[in-house]
Amino acid sequence: MNYITDHSEPKFLVDFMCGRLAKWLRILGYDAEFFKEHSRSKILMQSLQQQRIILTRDTKLSSKKAYKILLIKSDKIRQQIKQVLKELNLKIDKEKFFTICSICNKKVLPVDKESIKSFVPAYIYETQNEFYQCPQCKRIYWQGSHLELFNKEIEEILGKK
Repeated sequence: MNYITDHSEPKFLVDFMCGRLAKWLRILGYDAEFFKEHSRSKILMQSLQQQRIILTRDTKLSSKKAYKILLIKSDKIRQQIKQVLKELNLKIDKEKFFTICSICNKKVLPVDKESIKSFVPAYIYETQNEFYQCPQCKRIYWQGSHLELFNKEIEEILGKK
């Protein structure tokens, strides 16, 4: 079943049962707000107001009326990612990897290398040229070895390796 009816990027509202999934979706470049509360009515309302797809493992919640809801079947993160990508017909775009803060769900912005010198390890500062920063939490990102490891992980999840 294809839940996406328009061509805009989907936005997600991930409930407290799927916290790791929210982080992974952000790393993949998707807007994935983590909903920490246990209130079904509040998550449903937010889904409708913000046109966000609810991702949940709560079978009672999945039967309610919302913008869109996807019941996540597995408690294993790899299976969860596979399910979301397949059932929502999402395409992986490596250009979008690490463009959203994995903590705050805000788009990270390029930052002048000199301005972050005192906030990153000396070795990182010397070996990297491009840095990005979350405008909310101020976390600093760069393309380190984690990018290569992440790409390998995604290839394994998608069965390309």
